[in-house]
Amino acid sequence: MTEVRIAPWDEDDLDLLRRLNAPEVRHHTGGPETGEQVRARHERYVHFGGTGNGCMFTVALPDGVKVGSVGYWERVWHDEPVSEMGWAILPQHQGRGLATEAVRAVVAEAHTQGRHRWAHAYPSVDNPASNAVCRKAGFTLLGETDFEYQPGHLMRSNDWRLDLAG
Repeated sequence: MTEVRIAPWDEDDLDLLRRLNAPEVRHHTGGPETGEQVRARHERYVHFGGTGNGCMFTVALPDGVKVGSVGYWERVWHDEPVSEMGWAILPQHQGRGLATEAVRAVVAEAHTQGRHRWAHAYPSVDNPASNAVCRKAGFTLLGETDFEYQPGHLMRSNDWRLDLAG
């Protein structure tokens, strides 16, 4: 297992987000975004950490090479506020356990913030790698659900839940 570090997203991370916008990374989340959408997402990520509603982070190897993103944000799920989690790792760094370690780190961060009891992740039922990350990071599978991602588009997802109070 390779150690990772997470750091809050900053102005210098636009290039990483552009590289994460690749078809093989975005395959299960509706495909690549336009350049304008990527820039808008970057701005949201940069300013998100100061809102108190979550934070986006870069995922870096011990030598400082940035290889992905991970984060959590507030959403209402079944009438309850929860922390939703998401992640992406560049293709050349996948399959090494980096996403799992990054998710564990962001779970610890969300636990420290103490805003919500539950964290959820909603990977597509057709995304074995992200579902494995949930399992390895300690989430419990609650079952399949129709999940809206991106706005206006439903996808069949697994609803994974983790107790942040534990």
